[in-house]
Amino acid sequence: MIATVLYFVFLRSAVVEGALNPWAEGSASGGDCFCEAFLPNSTFPIGQLISLENTAVEINYKLELEISKVEMYEVKLQVYIAKITNLTVLIELMERDPDSYNELQLEEVKIQIKQVEALIVELKASIQTSSTVLISIRQQISVVIAVLTELEITYDKNLVLVTRREYIILQQKLEECERRHDELFNPDIGICTHSGIRRISKPIISQLNADLTSSYAYGGWGKDSKPMPGSENMYWYSASSDTTVNRIIQYSDYYKLIMRQPFKIHSLYVQYNYDRRGTGNNYVVRENTMYYQFRSPFAMAKWNMTSATIEYKVVPEASTQFSYHYSANQNLDFAGDESGLWVTYATAESKGKLVLGRINEESFEVEEVWQTSIFKPSVGNTFMVCGVLYATRSVDSKTEEIFYTFDTRTEQESYVSIPFEKFQEFYAYLDYNPTDQKLYMFNNGYYVAYHVWFNHEGSLTGE
Repeated sequence: MIATVLYFVFLRSAVVEGALNPWAEGSASGGDCFCEAFLPNSTFPIGQLISLENTAVEINYKLELEISKVEMYEVKLQVYIAKITNLTVLIELMERDPDSYNELQLEEVKIQIKQVEALIVELKASIQTSSTVLISIRQQISVVIAVLTELEITYDKNLVLVTRREYIILQQKLEECERRHDELFNPDIGICTHSGIRRISKPIISQLNADLTSSYAYGGWGKDSKPMPGSENMYWYSASSDTTVNRIIQYSDYYKLIMRQPFKIHSLYVQYNYDRRGTGNNYVVRENTMYYQFRSPFAMAKWNMTSATIEYKVVPEASTQFSYHYSANQNLDFAGDESGLWVTYATAESKGKLVLGRINEESFEVEEVWQTSIFKPSVGNTFMVCGVLYATRSVDSKTEEIFYTFDTRTEQESYVSIPFEKFQEFYAYLDYNPTDQKLYMFNNGYYVAYHVWFNHEGSLTGE
């Protein structure tokens, strides 16, 4: 649509002897009709919008294809499971009484084993292809929504909204497809049967934050790591132009997050001479409670978003001198994983080396502490998975690396190299969520996420 302002100027200009003569109808000489169009400096790119809508049709076709593949995988997997079960029973019988089976029968069993192995290889290849396609679709949708966000800011919001809704619907369909894919081939979400992280996906960029400004470089977003019944789809977001924590915003689902339609905004400003604010972008939400670093006094705090009550506890020996590499005031960093609630910090006694503490969620006390060997200011960020601490560091402007792990169960530390791509060079927030096995990053005002794959020895998805 081109915004046009039309000015119709009707001039009756035949002047006879100083008097204005009437303009004779149909007379070309008795007057002139001027139609002037004043166009704005920039016109709405309707062609771009049509192109985006065509892209939506293409993406929808791809998604429908992937959904049908997942349905086919479900059927195939049931067949494979039945074959493997029958084969296992047969082999057990043969082991109990090997003399009852001749060479021909043994050869037949070997053939069945090879057939099952071939089926597993085929399914594994299909899974990897589908995972790659889903990641590609998500990236494509994220880029388009970023373009739509820019158009919405610059041009007619109502025109953009229709196309935006189409892409939000596609995002929801993609989320459902990914969920079914994960449940089918990664059924152990929430269960720690793996031996650690194997790899991290490409960054999945949702869009610019709810405040639509990259100046809000400090912040975080994600899901509740231990959601209350009925709030499993809830997302939260908090950000600011500095490291002060003033508020947290809740969204009922991903669609509402992208559409910037919150259902609750919690203010942590000073009220009744009581300062509820925090500092640092190191918070986590667990059981509808926000855990964050209290501003004054220096302590860990919990804001119950159901009852709107607050509590804080001083962490013995925790120091304000040691923050992460990317951001100031990251003195207490909270994490919630499959096995509980955690906090990392450094002390004067540890000379800046990272200390990990397990928090008792009922008493809100640090009940157990582990000392690591890594210097906190050299660390980009940390997160917890199944009781294991993972620490990251910068490789270059485009690459981050998980370089260190500490297992609280065995008290063993190790140095590893698991690189992953950064959306932009500096980021303020990185945390793992056990409900969907994703990493959530807040990167220069953008919502960024990553899929996490684990080592599963003997599994269909293992490499």
